[in-house]
Amino acid sequence: MITSAGRIRVLAVDDHPIVREGIAALIAIQPDMILVGEASDGREAIQQFRTHRPDVTVMDLQMPEMNGLDALSAIRNEFPDAKVIMLTTYKSDTQIVRALKAGAQGYLLKSALHKELLQTIRAANAGKKTISPEASLEIVEHATDDALTPAEISVLRLIATGRANKEIADQLSTTEESVKSRVRSILSKLGASDRTHATTIALKRGIIEL
Repeated sequence: MITSAGRIRVLAVDDHPIVREGIAALIAIQPDMILVGEASDGREAIQQFRTHRPDVTVMDLQMPEMNGLDALSAIRNEFPDAKVIMLTTYKSDTQIVRALKAGAQGYLLKSALHKELLQTIRAANAGKKTISPEASLEIVEHATDDALTPAEISVLRLIATGRANKEIADQLSTTEESVKSRVRSILSKLGASDRTHATTIALKRGIIEL
């Protein structure tokens, strides 16, 4: 019988079984780690965390039912010392910053899983924060950008759904002139040539989601 004494106890959370299997296979051959549980969405992750109290949780950012960010916040709210590494396919600076602000111990791109997962788990267990080099570059690239205001993000979400300025003004209970002003500011801050370009940039950077 395998005992977890002295080992780093890991919980794997991802809605794709193949990713969980990959994580399990990597951990299985490590003498200092053991997989204590798996979950396929955020709600299940919270339940599994309560059951197993893992040392480190490796969790996907994008999942059905409840996403990784919401699950991270819920877990950290209940267990402030929880060490959670976020996994994602996207190099989105906004999502990275959100995850770190919510208390993530690490941020790892799935493309780098085989190379960086084990050292990231060990670093997290030791209380160190780790971010994928590619993800770090994404943060640096946009570090000096003017952030969109909550009002501008509200307008941008509606632009992404194809609404015209008048429809946006009606929905947000504001004037069409105010919407036009926010659109100009959005284009300027994102360095976008038009509304479609702004939507593409915002989706890529994780500023909005469809």
